[in-house]
Amino acid sequence: MNRTDALDMIRESISSVIPDADVAALAPDDAFRDVLEMDSLDFLSFVEVLSERSGIRIEDDDTPRLTTLSGSADFLVAHTR
Repeated sequence: MNRTDALDMIRESISSVIPDADVAALAPDDAFRDVLEMDSLDFLSFVEVLSERSGIRIEDDDTPRLTTLSGSADFLVAHTR
C-alpha cells in the first residue's frame, strides 16, 4: 500500500464512523480527537474499521500511532511492506 492509498483508506474509515466529519480539512498532524471531536468510542470504531479495511491486525499498543493522518498512514504503509 502506498501513502496515497493509505490516506484515502483512513479518510474513508473516519467518514464511516463520523459521516459529517470534514476529513478534507484535516492537516497531516492534526489530532483526530481534537479536530473532529472524536470521543473514545468513535476512535475505537475508527481503529476497528481501519483494521477491517486494511486487513492489518491493530493491537492496543499501536493505537497511539493512529491519532493523526500522518501517523496512521505511516503505520499502514509500514505494515503492508
